Amino acid sequence: MTWRKTYCGTEPQRVNKWLAAESVCSRREAEALIAKGLVKIDGARVEDPGRKIEPGQTLEIDEANSRPQISIVLNKPVGVVSAQPEGDQVPAARLLSRANLIGPPRNMPTKRTRLAPLGRLDQDSRGLLLLSEDGVLAKAVIGPDSKLDKEYLVRVEGRIEERKLALLRHGLSLDGRQLKPAKVTLAEPQRLRFVLIEGRNRQIRRMCEAVDLRVSDLVRVRIGPLALGDLPEGKWRALTPAERETLLAQSV
Repeated sequence: MTWRKTYCGTEPQRVNKWLAAESVCSRREAEALIAKGLVKIDGARVEDPGRKIEPGQTLEIDEANSRPQISIVLNKPVGVVSAQPEGDQVPAARLLSRANLIGPPRNMPTKRTRLAPLGRLDQDSRGLLLLSEDGVLAKAVIGPDSKLDKEYLVRVEGRIEERKLALLRHGLSLDGRQLKPAKVTLAEPQRLRFVLIEGRNRQIRRMCEAVDLRVSDLVRVRIGPLALGDLPEGKWRALTPAERETLLAQSV
């Protein structure tokens, strides 16, 4: 399979910069593809990592011979950490076995695969966790300019009042900084639905504590257009190319 596109800019642009702008890969990844001889302009192999593409020229990437970057959708259980484990903590990567895989076993991660969480879930929370070695995808999901929202279902203890909901939606500060507006609705008795466009450390738990509510269960069910769906707890699957493209498209 070959990725092919004609450059329509008005000025010459470095190949790596253009590929990053097109969300094909990061600049560093583009340079690696050039080094492997997988990039051509108008049929001629690109050998200089600083090469510029001219308006009207067509660039091709031989994707069939380039290893696709691994991105994984995991339904994280409580008790598992998404980040680097400490002490006897169980890392999310330990769940990525063939036995826990749902779907075809393509691009299986190995011990050398470096998967970073794209939006962490603390040890006491569960649900949708996206793990990836894709730098472009990481920027789209957790970059400072990302427009992707995240949805959570949160069971709480304490009296739910409209005054508290109003504060949760807009009116709280954490660490001396005002929070961005959030969508908070009552999903069912003692269960709230949060939709956030930011992700500070233990944000939802601290928001609830500020209005005298205690979180007893927190599950992330969606990241932008990517939903947890019916993926069983503790199981994982590969992120599809179509899902990746949709995440990139909706992040801007």
